[in-house]
Amino acid sequence: MPGIDLKKENKELYNPSAKEVSIVDVPEMSFLMIDGEGDPNISQEYQDSIEALFSVSYKVKFISKKENSQDYVVMPLEGLWWVENPKEFTVQDKSCWKWTAMIRQPDFITKDVIKEAVQEVEKKKKLPAFSRIKFQRLHEGLSSQIMHIGPYSQEGPTVKKLHNFIEEKGYEFNGSLPGEKHHEIYISNTLRTKPEKLKTIIRQPMKRRS
Repeated sequence: MPGIDLKKENKELYNPSAKEVSIVDVPEMSFLMIDGEGDPNISQEYQDSIEALFSVSYKVKFISKKENSQDYVVMPLEGLWWVENPKEFTVQDKSCWKWTAMIRQPDFITKDVIKEAVQEVEKKKKLPAFSRIKFQRLHEGLSSQIMHIGPYSQEGPTVKKLHNFIEEKGYEFNGSLPGEKHHEIYISNTLRTKPEKLKTIIRQPMKRRS
């Protein structure tokens, strides 16, 4: 039997238009997460975190299929990005960024399975990021999103279009954590996709302007 693909089951969350901003209600979901800060393009901490997240995620999938006969497709990398003052957030200057790298897990995955996976992976790999992995629920709720197609370095106009939409429709960034965090979902495999064809979902939790 083919594994569950949450991207296909939740198309409204993972296949937005690249032309128009859409509004979605994002449900509470489970994630493996690692927090950090600094420019992801030059941060070894960020690269180690990604390796740790994918290593554990694939081990979780293996354990789930072997022990519980529940197979699924490992989800893409996601990132929450923010600065202390949201109004100062810019895709040009990443040096002051704070981030949470994360990968969604199916709801049937338990803390015990995560613990087992981390222990198994740690036997084969030595990454400091393993000790910082968290297994948590995230509920963003009402959000706007759009698909950006192209290099990450050229996201600026897409982000601006999203922010303009929020303003024009009478919304504002949700002030409750993680509401002020810029959210990206990296749909494409960077090793097999040309930069001009990369697909990245840009999402921003929001609320009605008070």
